[in-house]
Amino acid sequence: MAELGIMFSGAFLAATLLPGGSEVLLIALLSNSPEAWGALVITASIGNTLGAMTSFYIGHLARLAKTPAELSSGKHTKGLALIEHYGVWALLLSWAPVIGDVLCLLAGWLKLPLIPSILMMLIGKTIRYLIIAAAVLQWLT
Repeated sequence: MAELGIMFSGAFLAATLLPGGSEVLLIALLSNSPEAWGALVITASIGNTLGAMTSFYIGHLARLAKTPAELSSGKHTKGLALIEHYGVWALLLSWAPVIGDVLCLLAGWLKLPLIPSILMMLIGKTIRYLIIAAAVLQWLT
């Protein structure tokens, strides 16, 4: 199904540091194929999580370029405070506009454990897509 490929690509790119809105894409695809809601939500969640993992990895590599002092005094102080206070649990907000990408990047920079980080990202992103899908399906009926 071509829709799943489009959904995966859109969700992946939206989760990286590139701008994009996978929510609008999900709404459009659900409007055309409401019966495919489960496959679309799963595909969007996986694609978006893999995109967030890309940011996580970039953050891991950025550790070589930024010292802790440089990072804590920069524009990432709110995200850094969230991660330092809540640890991997902060990644439940990885879906949130603006701060989500920063949280994933900082989680990699701080070398948070990979598996728990992936799980928190996946859970947060899946819940977001489930809420959007439920709202669209309710609106369509």
